Amino acid sequence: MKSISLEPVFMPPTTDVGPLRSRIKKSRGGIEIIKALEESPFDISYDHMRTLAAESMEKGELDKAVTAFTELSSKIDEITEQETDNTLSVHAAVMQVLTALLIERGDTDGAAVTAARALNLLAQQPRRKDPPFLQVLGALLYDVAHLHSERGEYKQAEREIEKSIKIFERLAKTDAARYAAPHVMALNGATAVYRNRVKQAELLAHYQAATSSYLMMVNSGAEEAAARLAESLTNEGDTLARMGRHREAVQYYTRAMKYLTKVETDFTLRQLRLSIALGESMISVAAMRDKGVHLLNTMLHKATKINASDEHRRIVDILFNAKSRSLDILSLWHKFFPK
Repeated sequence: MKSISLEPVFMPPTTDVGPLRSRIKKSRGGIEIIKALEESPFDISYDHMRTLAAESMEKGELDKAVTAFTELSSKIDEITEQETDNTLSVHAAVMQVLTALLIERGDTDGAAVTAARALNLLAQQPRRKDPPFLQVLGALLYDVAHLHSERGEYKQAEREIEKSIKIFERLAKTDAARYAAPHVMALNGATAVYRNRVKQAELLAHYQAATSSYLMMVNSGAEEAAARLAESLTNEGDTLARMGRHREAVQYYTRAMKYLTKVETDFTLRQLRLSIALGESMISVAAMRDKGVHLLNTMLHKATKINASDEHRRIVDILFNAKSRSLDILSLWHKFFPK
C-alpha cells in the first residue's frame, strides 16, 4: 500500500461502526446507504468508509471499492438538490476516500479529478472549522501532497502537507486519541515531500514538542505512527551520513531517537542500531567526537546485554577505525623522517 490516508496507521478508527454496517447491509442500495451515512454521527460514518476501503484493498478488491465509491458519489449528486453541512461532509468524505483509492491504483489523473471535486465541495463552506470538515480536508491534503510529490511538483506538495499538519495539530489538541496519529503521519509525509532538508528539519523541529507531549497518553495507533516517523527520520539520517553530512545526520538521528523512545520504553535492537548510527556520525564531527565515543562505548555494554553480537562487532570496528583516523600521520612522518 502506498503512503495514503487509508493506511490503518494513518487514522485508526475510534468508533464502533458495527451498528452502521448492519444497517447498511440491510439497506436496498444507494439512497438508503446515503441516508444511513447522513443520519449517523460523522466520525462513525467516516470510520466506516475508511475501514471498508482499507479492507477491500487488503482483500485485493481495489477495483470493486473504486466502483462502489464512484457510484455512491454519483447517487449523492442525483438525489441532493441542496447539501446540508452533514450531507456535504459525507459527500466530501466519499470523494476523499475515492481519491486515496485511485492513488493506490496508480490512476493519478483520476485521483486529481476526484481531489478537485472534493476540494470544490469543501470550498462551498470555507468558514467551517468543525471536526468533520477539518479531518476530511486534512486527509485530502495529505493524499494530494503525495500525488503532487509523485509528479515532481514539490512546491505544491510542501504547501499541502504543511496545511495538513496544521489541521491535524489543531484537531489533536481537542482529541488526541483520534487525531494524534494523523498529525504524526502528516509529519512523516513531510520527510518524503520536502526536497530542502534545512526547511524539512526546521518544520519537524517545530512540531517535536507538540507531538512528543501527547504520544505518552494516546492509543497504539499514534505509537505506530511515531514508530513510522522514527524510521523515516532514521532513513533521512542514513542518507545524509552517506553524503558525508554528519552534523545534519546527527540532528535526524537524535530526533528519531526521541520518537522511538516514546513508543519503546524498553531498550530494543532498533534503538541499539539507531544509537550506533548516531554515534558513528558524532565521531565524524570534531566537536561531537568525544560524546560519540562515549555513546558507542555505552552501546557496547547494551549490545552485550541483549546478545546483539553483530552490532557489538560493528561498534568495535567503528571505534577501531575512529582511533586509526585520529593518528596524526604528518607528525609520524616528521618523526621518522626529520628534516
